[in-house]
Amino acid sequence: MTDAIEDLRTTADELARRVAGAVLLPGDEGYAEECATYNPAVPNNPAVVVGAAGPSDVQAALAYAKDHDLAVAVMNTGHTTVVAAGRTLLITTRRMDEVTIDPDARRARVGAGVRWQQVVDAAAEHGLAPLNGSSPLVGVVGYTLGGGLSATMGRKHGWASDHVTALDIVTADGQLRHADADVEPELFWAVRGSKSNLGVVTAMEFELFPVTRLTGGVLIFPGDQAGAVLRAYAALTAQAPDELTTSIAFMRLPDVPVFPEPLRGTFTVHVRVSFLGAAADADTLLAPLRAAAPIMIDTVGDMPYTDFAAIYSDPEGPAPFAERTLSLPPLTDDLVARLIAAIGPAADVPANIIELRHLGGALRDTPDGAGAAGLRTAEFVLWVVTVGGPDLTGPALRWTGELFDGLKPWALEGKHLNFIGQEDLAEEAVRAAYPAAVYGRLARAKAVYDPANVFHLNHNIRPAAAVA
Repeated sequence: MTDAIEDLRTTADELARRVAGAVLLPGDEGYAEECATYNPAVPNNPAVVVGAAGPSDVQAALAYAKDHDLAVAVMNTGHTTVVAAGRTLLITTRRMDEVTIDPDARRARVGAGVRWQQVVDAAAEHGLAPLNGSSPLVGVVGYTLGGGLSATMGRKHGWASDHVTALDIVTADGQLRHADADVEPELFWAVRGSKSNLGVVTAMEFELFPVTRLTGGVLIFPGDQAGAVLRAYAALTAQAPDELTTSIAFMRLPDVPVFPEPLRGTFTVHVRVSFLGAAADADTLLAPLRAAAPIMIDTVGDMPYTDFAAIYSDPEGPAPFAERTLSLPPLTDDLVARLIAAIGPAADVPANIIELRHLGGALRDTPDGAGAAGLRTAEFVLWVVTVGGPDLTGPALRWTGELFDGLKPWALEGKHLNFIGQEDLAEEAVRAAYPAAVYGRLARAKAVYDPANVFHLNHNIRPAAAVA
């Protein structure tokens, strides 16, 4: 690749004079940092990386990639799988980090590089809150284009992508387009569910909600009580009001610094709780769960919305990991029994985190103007994560495949796009992530806005003509 890089260096210098951000090649100071991902198991080694400072930089980068026959990838934080290597131009968006709050309209406008904690803090100054995820470090745009499953208010208000009111996107032809319900409506629908397949979103506007506090936290149980806790959790979710958004995670954590010291090297069960209501009402809902087994840690209580990250305590630093996901129905007795047998204390489980996130509520709805993303018939998202290098993730992924095979009688159509790992990027796997009608419509939109499949380094949706 060295000769190819040298061939690009002179023209890359010309590109650098056209953009306000950074243009870096392998070996340049800052190249490794610019390409770094949250998941080092998916390293990026592009021929050129452009740290875009605005839409015009994105346009210049796309023109350069076309002139030099380079594939194109897009990245903000690197939480979602992006594989950029060889003759690839990587566009990073983190410099576009402006946040504007319109308190009267209850809306936020963000640049492509903004992360959730920035929005939460800015909105809180006006008594408002967004439909953010569990981590403060996740990029707003990528999360939302994958549907956006809010860990705090999802069941009350639905998918974050359905609350987007407008976006700006540079499509494969280099045009900067504005899309909303009235302008480019098909593009507006398709982008909210195709992630980076149709272009580079440079800005997004979305609704906020008048929330300043919630009742949130985590209940942690010993792993040998997993069966009792899961059965109690199944009963809780069967009757849960929409104000209650929860998940349950079976955590077999390795003894590595990325995890809290008291939990390293242990098997525990975590129930994460977010309730839009008084702590006393939450206590009533959670009483049967608290009585199901001894509790090691109980942090559920009233908190300012800005402290949302304390509910999940997601790792702040990068760590290599592999992930897979499946959609499931309500936790019936037979499904609970299957799960306990497969992932409970008697099972030999190489995966570190097996989590069930509760859907339902407003997440079932398809409001007017809804986007292409969202699991609207499933009741749970199952997410399996293993931390470490190939020596650990390889066996764990094979085990996960066996787990999913055993769950086929309950598995439902579709997958949560933000939990799709690199093992599920093959064409048929991507097709299976969507209802057939949705995938077909997305493929037709792809044929209009990216007929040459410029944006294919992702969970790729091929243009309709190519599919045919």
